[in-house]
Amino acid sequence: MADRVIKLEEKIAILQDELSQMGHEVYAQQKEMARLLIEIGKLKSHLEHVKPDSGILNPSEESPPPHY
Repeated sequence: MADRVIKLEEKIAILQDELSQMGHEVYAQQKEMARLLIEIGKLKSHLEHVKPDSGILNPSEESPPPHY
């Protein structure tokens, strides 16, 4: 029975370590998502202020791709 308890304790320790690593990864991904959302906001703002003669078309002005 003592062997079983030791094996369970080892498994718990491994699971706790893996859970901690996953928490760190989730945190890093959240930071990356926040950074990307800021970048998307900047790009969106930039596109909203593009002059009509810049050569960039609105999606409604573009012709569909050839495979349509």
